[in-house]
Amino acid sequence: MSQKNRRSFLQQMGLAGAAMIAGKSVLAADAPAIHHPLHRVMPMPDDQPIRMGLIGAGGMGTEDMKSALQHANVTITAVCDLYKGRIDAAKQRWGQQLFATNDYKELLKRSDVDAVIIGTPDHWHQPISIAALEAGKHVYCEKPMLHKVSEGWALVNAWKKSGKVYQVGSQGVSSLGNEKAKELLAAGAIGELNYAEGFWARMSPEGAWQYKIPADGNAQTVAWDKYEINKKHAFDPLRFFRWRNYLDYGTGMSGDLFVHLFSSLHFITNSMGPSKIAAMGGLRYWKDG
Repeated sequence: MSQKNRRSFLQQMGLAGAAMIAGKSVLAADAPAIHHPLHRVMPMPDDQPIRMGLIGAGGMGTEDMKSALQHANVTITAVCDLYKGRIDAAKQRWGQQLFATNDYKELLKRSDVDAVIIGTPDHWHQPISIAALEAGKHVYCEKPMLHKVSEGWALVNAWKKSGKVYQVGSQGVSSLGNEKAKELLAAGAIGELNYAEGFWARMSPEGAWQYKIPADGNAQTVAWDKYEINKKHAFDPLRFFRWRNYLDYGTGMSGDLFVHLFSSLHFITNSMGPSKIAAMGGLRYWKDG
């Protein structure tokens, strides 16, 4: 969604919500529209410089870093990615002075990196997170925190031992809309919650993980030897650029999309999880194996 469309959507949602809360009088033809923009009061002043490194400079990693750089005292000093094209794009966006590498261990050695954003495919989240914490870096890691549940305690223990901040990025939980919904539900304004429904409508190739493969995405521009943890496959651009389609690297529909709906519902309702679950699915359109 473009920034213009996003702003328009949020404004309309704000108007609709205000109308429902204020009552029928707001809906009268001669009544002015009421818009109450949401604001967050930041508990911490932006007075401490934070030098950041980006590990995984694809779509989400880049967007996360762009958000971080909106804070006055945040700077980016280093970038790591296995595809040369993304490193070149990062330097073009943020400056040729960036330290650049395809080896995350080299980035973590640097004294000019206080914190890292991890935006890699899911299978690297846990090992890079542990390495970053052990290197004394604060970490913002894209969701999901783990590729397999069995990896969890090693990361939790590394975080406790490090004394550093470790945040997992399910951005919906951080949204002001969810905060307002939580507040209204707790205050009784919404009423008793009996049923909740969420959905995604991903009506595009990119939405179905059919990401575009760059023309120069080949064995010369991709450090494939550093991509797979358990090295099993020869270089395959589909496995690298469309990694979400493979459980070797991603976590499927649950780790990519369902987690957003589920984590938002948990946050709003103070729920700790379901007692029963059921699922079904199949390849209905993108019959790509």
